[in-house]
Amino acid sequence: DNLLGGGHVPGGLTATGEAFVAGILARLPALMALGAPSVASYLRLVPSQWAGAYACWGSENREAALRMIPGPPAAAGRAANLEIKCFDLAANPYLVAAGLLAAGHAGLDDEARLPPPVDVDPASLGPAERARRGIARLPTDLGAAVAAFTADDVLRRACGPALHDTVASVRRAEIDRFAGADPAVVVAATRWRY
Repeated sequence: DNLLGGGHVPGGLTATGEAFVAGILARLPALMALGAPSVASYLRLVPSQWAGAYACWGSENREAALRMIPGPPAAAGRAANLEIKCFDLAANPYLVAAGLLAAGHAGLDDEARLPPPVDVDPASLGPAERARRGIARLPTDLGAAVAAFTADDVLRRACGPALHDTVASVRRAEIDRFAGADPAVVVAATRWRY
């Protein structure tokens, strides 16, 4: 059985699926250090460019960081897929999977609930409306993502202290390497690395 889809929560989520996705949404700023791990990652995280620059979720919303995609009609509402728009190919898939599982399990443990889905481009909403709906901008640079990552106890426990500290150190080294660099320099230096 698909534990994510086939329920009655908006987007067709089950209660288990909702709690799991809510756990990811709650830790998304910290998860960015795993899923958008390079200085160049933040050059693409621009609002209104299908990059998922705001921490929110929505069914078939290409601007939501977490995009729920219902299964095909033949699945009769029993399937659902989650696309994480704000992550990129510079990420280590094993670290991303571990981080997502840890965040999702924390959501299950907390019986977390999702806020209402967002069905518009969050950038089209004014700051007051985004604040009212709890829609926050994701980190706009790797430094902010690393700060969220180092402050997150769930991810620290999931990674273990040595790996958690190593990930943060590697990210800080990349930040130092490109401190003050023009975006064109960052792109030229990293384009073929990932």
